[in-house]
Amino acid sequence: MLVTWRYRERKSLIQWFDPRAWIIFYGCFLASSLMFWDVRFLSPLVLIAAITLLTSGVKWHEMRRAFLFIFGFILIFAFLTFLTGRGGLEVYQQEHLIHRLSASFTLLGWRPTLDITIERIFFAVSQMGRVFGIAIMTILIPYSLNPSLYGITFRGLGLPDKIAYAMDLTMRFVPTFGRDFQLTMDAQRARGYELEKIGGGIFEQVRKLGPIIVPVTIHAIIGSEDIIDAMDLRAFGIGPRTWLEQLTYRRRDRLLIAFGILILVASLAAVFMGYGGFWVPEALIRWAGG
Repeated sequence: MLVTWRYRERKSLIQWFDPRAWIIFYGCFLASSLMFWDVRFLSPLVLIAAITLLTSGVKWHEMRRAFLFIFGFILIFAFLTFLTGRGGLEVYQQEHLIHRLSASFTLLGWRPTLDITIERIFFAVSQMGRVFGIAIMTILIPYSLNPSLYGITFRGLGLPDKIAYAMDLTMRFVPTFGRDFQLTMDAQRARGYELEKIGGGIFEQVRKLGPIIVPVTIHAIIGSEDIIDAMDLRAFGIGPRTWLEQLTYRRRDRLLIAFGILILVASLAAVFMGYGGFWVPEALIRWAGG
């Protein structure tokens, strides 16, 4: 049986709108965020994401794991970029040194050093702000959109019935797979399988995880076959599909779509006019040079 994310009705800004309108706004927000490296242009987008999060009605304990994983990944990635300078060199060509840290030891004649530059700091801040806003808006989607409206939402966006239904199944696959994994792990523990005592090298660990990985994989394949058979028996794809739920745009939905398009058009205009690239305050550059 397919399961869904932990959705529930909330008094939130997202659920106040038609899900199609919110998906369109999310697409415009995503495209706009990917255009900029300038913190001045990213700040309003991050503010929009923060307002959406604070008005979403989603409790911390509901999305704690997803937030900790994604933001932990963002911090680690930004920190590694700051240490190595890789990635940022594609955005800026010159660096202004603030301080250089050198290790007291050498490795094969090489002394580890860390250059702290203005460009690396601002690139890390821009990178974190860019990914932070996108991550917030993305995480809130499965917790705020009604699972029963997945199919009709994507169909209402102009996608064919087959693709809309495929998107519906895809949105349900991750929580279903997680449920099956947890059930299998509990069943194996009840049979004496001690997951906590797995040791050895990486190949040995993968081999010992077989009692969990194999049943979950086989169950996923069998479940997919059952869904395909059920759809074939109902002649899915033979003709146009009818949907039980119907969605209707209201005035506030059109305003949200217009706001998203306005953000996208303004972002495109700024990029075409030469704005939105990587930016460092001139005062800091003069201070570092002086």
